[in-house]
Amino acid sequence: MTSCKLNTQNLYQISKQVAVPQYNRSSIKASIVHVGIGGFHRAHQASYIDRLLHQESITDWGICGVALLDFDIKIYNTLKEQDGLYTLIIKELDGSLTKRVIGAIVEYLFAPNNPLVVIEKMASPEVRIITLTITEGGYNYNEATSDFDVNNPLIKYDVEHPQAPKTIFGYLTQALKLRKKRGLLGCTIQSCDNIQGNGDVTKKMLLSYVQLAEPELTEWIESNVSFPNSMVDRITPATSSLDIANLKEVSGIEDGWPVVCESFEQWVIEDNFITGRPAWETVGAQFVEDVAPYERMKLRLLNAGHSVLGILGALMGYSTIDEAANNNAISSFLRIYMDTEVSPLLSDLKGVNLEGYKKSLLQRFGNEYIKDQIDRICSESSAKIPIFILPTVYAQLKRRSSIAHAAFLIAAWAIYSLGENEAGDNLLIKDGMKGLLYEKALLSKKDPKVFLEIASVFGKLKESETFVQVYTKSYQNIVKYGVEKSILTMNNKMLNKI
Repeated sequence: MTSCKLNTQNLYQISKQVAVPQYNRSSIKASIVHVGIGGFHRAHQASYIDRLLHQESITDWGICGVALLDFDIKIYNTLKEQDGLYTLIIKELDGSLTKRVIGAIVEYLFAPNNPLVVIEKMASPEVRIITLTITEGGYNYNEATSDFDVNNPLIKYDVEHPQAPKTIFGYLTQALKLRKKRGLLGCTIQSCDNIQGNGDVTKKMLLSYVQLAEPELTEWIESNVSFPNSMVDRITPATSSLDIANLKEVSGIEDGWPVVCESFEQWVIEDNFITGRPAWETVGAQFVEDVAPYERMKLRLLNAGHSVLGILGALMGYSTIDEAANNNAISSFLRIYMDTEVSPLLSDLKGVNLEGYKKSLLQRFGNEYIKDQIDRICSESSAKIPIFILPTVYAQLKRRSSIAHAAFLIAAWAIYSLGENEAGDNLLIKDGMKGLLYEKALLSKKDPKVFLEIASVFGKLKESETFVQVYTKSYQNIVKYGVEKSILTMNNKMLNKI
């Protein structure tokens, strides 16, 4: 098959193979600025906007994508070369592929090259919403205390160099300062990251920075900027070279960075937009008064489930999530964890079949066509564990209920942090706290409790005798018997109790 590069000029030719935007992209205003134009944003929010723009007479909800960090240069260059276009490849459970070209990103900026251009865009009168996918670590807070990290060198740099910031808070602050100075309306800042109360966290962190950098701006932000909470869900693995090659071979599309994802998608949003919003509900999003119950469900089941599969699977030598999910011992462990430790804490889930959701999770995790890399899922576990796992631990301790499976996972993480799987092969650990994790993990070989001394992750959890006892026993069992045998023993004991 003759192939052609993905760009505006070649859309007609490409339309003979896959669906392409049917709206006039040149007439679309970029009234949404999105920071963090990685795979998840392009599989999720941009996909919703693309469907919305196909509705008649909608011309003002296009996206200006901002690549914030130096290492984002590749995605920026790819989008620039492709006129903001990319292919979304949906991998169904049966292995079939659904493909379409997404055109929602109509502008694209690389912040490190010209910070002032990004600040001016955020301050533009036409921009009404600024959305974020900057990962859990991008919010600059201490996981144990939830306080803003004022000692971060990048934060100190931004305070001293307001016109050339390096963090999201520096950019937002200067843009909002311009809006106030020019007498413009405020805007909505919407986090789309996996943090419970992500809108509340964004507001708290931004105002903490503003108190350092531009304290006189605080009152204006309180009155003119809204921060809706939201819950986002779509498994989006890293794009592989094979995905790129297959797209070219089968569909004739030369796409430098297509996005691969599952068919499932969910977006639950608090309806709190101070200067208007897109009608996302017409393309599948759900607006609710309180997002918190849905966030808890997703973070403590899906995201926590990913951490379970990733850490246990890594130790057992698996490289992809589907491999771990299709191991009967691990999948049974995860199901028991969800049923006995997480589900009792979930409530107020209007319109959600919890049993059905858990069953669908196991199917989604086991999708052998997704091939989500375990090292991606385990990356930055020091930021994920406090969000996905520890709230369940604290709540269960308060209820004096089981914490066996969560404690086992944390014990496995301590062993994982040594950097080798059970076969002695090196693990690729990507974590900003990698050095400290290894140091504590090494000392934990003599005394497992040492790992719990990482206060920025675990807070005062080491003071819980109940948790320490279960955790220590789990650690010893993993060292003595290995992950799988220890899991099977746990599973059998739990099933005998039911």
